[in-house]
Order: sequence, then structure tokens, then C-alpha cells
Amino acid sequence: RQSVLENEHREITDDMSNVSVSADNLNAFDFSAIEEADPSIADGHRVVYDRECPFELRVQDSVTGPHEVGTLEAIRVKILVLGDESNPGHLRLELTSENDLFFHYTHSVDESTFRLMQEQQKLMIDFPDYSNVMIRMLNNCIREPNSFLAVFVMQKDGQARLDFIQNMQYKFVELLSASFVASPDSIVRQIITFRYNSLKARLAMMQGRLQDINALVKIKNPSLLLQLQKSAPLSQKPPGSVSTDRRSSSVSAR
Repeated sequence: RQSVLENEHREITDDMSNVSVSADNLNAFDFSAIEEADPSIADGHRVVYDRECPFELRVQDSVTGPHEVGTLEAIRVKILVLGDESNPGHLRLELTSENDLFFHYTHSVDESTFRLMQEQQKLMIDFPDYSNVMIRMLNNCIREPNSFLAVFVMQKDGQARLDFIQNMQYKFVELLSASFVASPDSIVRQIITFRYNSLKARLAMMQGRLQDINALVKIKNPSLLLQLQKSAPLSQKPPGSVSTDRRSSSVSAR
């Protein structure tokens, strides 16, 4: 009997290997058509950076000032440039959150507005280097969160500020500061619509791919398909609940 079990196990293993090899051809998802519908690039900007970064979110009170301790959250940062990356005509940072669909802030800068930043903050870089410096700052916050901090301070009027701070053990040093503004409702609606349609399209593509793999397994090993279906986890509650607008709820709560 042991020999029979070993043969069955060997057959299942071989079949799984064949399925895995065949399924490799089904796993090449192409989301380029979906990304082209992104309203962020509709005006000709190109995405040069798109990652989640740990931010400390604080709310500015006009009377007492910003809260000393904020909430830590993963914020998606997207950097877009217009023109050649080595000599851009315009740069824009967009901040979004998976926890709050209505959270959308932008930082827009061209060469003239960057000169003001350069003078005010005594920056020793030129505008063409700005995107690379921003990328380096963000990556430092991701790789070394104990040494590099990204603090995002929001005000009631929609203005906000992103401060990059380095922990030097004996003091905190502010490296760079960038002003942001909350996007108008019309832009927020466009972004939410795109994110919803994008997620829906990705889900449809993956569901179609799953059906293809099921058909492949059914041909190669029907009993294995039954076993996989029996052991599949119960479907989770569909993601439909999102938090309310942080710009209103968090300010009123505080």
C-alpha cells in the first residue's frame, strides 16, 4: 500500500509541475491599458516613482499648533514629471491612502517655484535634481524608518506640509519641506472613479485567469481540482467599506 501511495504522490507532484509550467503562460498580467486611463497622466506627465511610504500624519490646529504625536500610516506617493526626467518642465507629487479614498494631496513645482524653495530652505540642489532627491528621501524613510521620518501636517483649510526629518540620536534635523494642497472634489472624484474601475478591471482579469488555470488543472488532474476546491478558503466579505473623509472627520474629532 505504501508503494501505491508513493506512486500517487509522485503522479500528483508531476501533474502539479506540468500545471505550474503551463500556468506560467497565464500569469503574465498586462495592466498597461488600465494604467493609461490614470487621470494623473492625462496632461502628459509620466510616473517616475510609485511606492507606499510610512508617514506620520498630524493635524494642524490654528490655536494650539500641530499635534506632537500623529498616526503612522502607509501613504502611496506618486512622483510625476513633465518632459525629460533629466530636465523636467514640471514636477508633481500625489499622495493617496488605501484607508481613505478621499485623501488626495498634491505638491506641484516648476523651476521658478523651486527657486523660492531653494532660497527659503538653503537647498544646494537644482530643479533637475529635485525628483531624485525626493526619491532618495522617500526610500530612506522606507528602508530606515527609525532614522528618517516623513511627517505630514494637515490644516483645516486644505493646506499641508511634508517634512523630511533625520534622527541624529542627539537631535532631529529637518532636511527638506514641501507644501501640499488638498485636491478639489472634482479631482478626487476622478481619482476615486479611476481607482475603482482599475481595481474592478484587475479583479476581472485575475478571475478570468483563475478560470483558465482551473480548466487546465481539470484536464491534467481532475481529482486534484476537486481537492483544491474543497480546501479553498471561504470567500471573504467583499471590500466595500472605506473610511470617511479624513480631512473632515479627523479634524472634527480632534
